Amino acid sequence: MRIVIAGGHGQIALRLERLLTARGNEVAGIIRKAEQGDALREAGAEPVLLDLESASVEEVAAHLQGADAAVFAAGAGPGSGAARKDTVDKGAAVLFADAAVRARVRRHVVVSSMGADPAHQGDDIFDVYLRAKGEADAYVRGLDALDSTILRPGQLTNDAGTGLVRLEAHTGRGPIPRDDVAAVLAELLETPATAGLTLELVGGSTPVSVAVKSVAGN
Repeated sequence: MRIVIAGGHGQIALRLERLLTARGNEVAGIIRKAEQGDALREAGAEPVLLDLESASVEEVAAHLQGADAAVFAAGAGPGSGAARKDTVDKGAAVLFADAAVRARVRRHVVVSSMGADPAHQGDDIFDVYLRAKGEADAYVRGLDALDSTILRPGQLTNDAGTGLVRLEAHTGRGPIPRDDVAAVLAELLETPATAGLTLELVGGSTPVSVAVKSVAGN
């Protein structure tokens, strides 16, 4: 498959790029800064320089042409203010989904956040973030032209992955290594029967491939 990842220099994205290229896929990662390109090349991915906060739908769609799947893994980051939660966590996610529709790339996977909810209350930065992610998820789910899966990991850690997870519509809160998030994303991309699902992910006792197969088609 050819897979295009938005937020290609993110911690989860770089792990995913390594996994996907090791499986023989062709991977491109969208980045905002040229100096991030070397990290993607080391992961086996092709860097695509494009700012999703200022690009047009047509510009993004041009980079999605011919892809088999798209992954939205971009984020404004913990140090950003409320405005960028709206322009990146919501705006860029909506733009990327619209571009996928324009480019006729049906398979679409979104890295969201546990607790994302368009009706989330509060004015703290994290409240704004959860609301933005929730609004983006709702928008993507509403696009009939996409076969989308939304993944909502729990508390992300840099611990070594165990390959053992809990993946369900509702898991409750808990930690999850970024390694295991990437492994689940790679498996979801190869399991189109997970389209239409919004899934929560935390550490657990089920091997990744078994966990994904068990939710497929539900």
